[in-house]
Amino acid sequence: VGMGPMPTEEHGEVGEHLAEKGHEVGTTTGRKRRCGWLDLVALRYACTVNGVDEIALTKLDVLDGLSEIKVCTAYAVDEREIETFPSSLNVLERCTPVYETLEGWDGVRGKKRYDDLPRNAKRYVDYISEQLNTPITLISTGPARDETIMI
Repeated sequence: VGMGPMPTEEHGEVGEHLAEKGHEVGTTTGRKRRCGWLDLVALRYACTVNGVDEIALTKLDVLDGLSEIKVCTAYAVDEREIETFPSSLNVLERCTPVYETLEGWDGVRGKKRYDDLPRNAKRYVDYISEQLNTPITLISTGPARDETIMI
């Protein structure tokens, strides 16, 4: 739901997987939400601007069943690579994601302890934390309130 550039937006099978498993539909409009891979460029910027000192990583279970997980670590624009979020909408519209690909997993749904997560899911969580230099202190593994891991 909404407009504007979203470099990591996925159309096709992956986008459908994320939207379906994540129940990504606007509650008021009923329109499908736009879905895509994690954008560390945008997230790093948001963390800096907002003084974020910890992260709640929600919907980790939505990635269950994917053979590979992509994470955007930079943007390609005008034949160069940038790792900082552009200040210009015109530049952002021309950006294409540069991805790091991690191995997928299955079996996150409903887990309540970090140690019980699949190895590759833990690698994903740790990778995000390292890239943002910010601890992840909460992980949701399903829609229910008790499907939450506090770290």
